[in-house]
Amino acid sequence: MLIRVEIPVDAAGIDSLLRQSFGRDDEADLVQQLREDGLLTLGIVATDDEGGVVGYAAFTPVYVQGEDRQWVALAPIAVEASLRRQGLAEKLIYEGLDSLNEFGYAAVVVLGSPSYYGRLGFKSAISQQLHCRWPDSQTSFQYYLLDPMALSDVSGLVEYSPPFERL
Repeated sequence: MLIRVEIPVDAAGIDSLLRQSFGRDDEADLVQQLREDGLLTLGIVATDDEGGVVGYAAFTPVYVQGEDRQWVALAPIAVEASLRRQGLAEKLIYEGLDSLNEFGYAAVVVLGSPSYYGRLGFKSAISQQLHCRWPDSQTSFQYYLLDPMALSDVSGLVEYSPPFERL
């Protein structure tokens, strides 16, 4: 298995994985729209020995109180059903975090399970007076600092890019 940055030839495999993993088209359509709009900051894939995509993590820009503060969101993430619960999602996330850190990004936000993402170092966003537009997301909205100064003078609404409004 190889974990790397996505390349154009991976698009069809990513699309297929997302449709199968979520059982609907929304996430695949989202990634396609992000890609077309130039809003896909980073895509990390896991490929099998034949080059097929078996895991994927996307990172896309977000704004904090309308400002570009070099923050991104992790969304979506998917792993082929037969490979789940083996640590592959964690490897994809850490590879993405390492790359984003190298590129100079400040923080990553995610909407997901606090127990899962907490194990990876994510912290509750509400504790820093950060929130997103989705109702009832206070406990599941979290952040991960890449730059220790990323929270200086930061609070309020974290805005995802327009393609997320369709979800």
